Amino acid sequence: MERDDIIEYSLDAHHSEEQGKKIRKKIWMVTLIMAVITAVEVYLGAAWRGLFPESWSVIKALFIVLTLVKATYIVMTFMHLGDERRNVRAMILLPYALFVFYLIWIALTESNYIERALQWFL
Repeated sequence: MERDDIIEYSLDAHHSEEQGKKIRKKIWMVTLIMAVITAVEVYLGAAWRGLFPESWSVIKALFIVLTLVKATYIVMTFMHLGDERRNVRAMILLPYALFVFYLIWIALTESNYIERALQWFL
């Protein structure tokens, strides 16, 4: 008896085996790049503080940059933004970049304000 309630998505794939290999290779490459960047972040977080404790703010800034690099790469690859024209990419990514920089600015200025306010009350 054949079940008709199981959906087999692989039967709906409209590409050849060669194109499938190319897609899988791209996914593995993205996974490798993300793993390397994450390993660099973890290593820097674990080793840098012990080696150079006075420059911890450099690591924080580097984490933000590496996180933005990973997010941009994911958007360019999996959301197919890398296949779009340059102007379309800029039109989509620039507002997000401005928003992220605004959030960073707000986080930095508000954290300083809260620190000064706590010093004033305590």
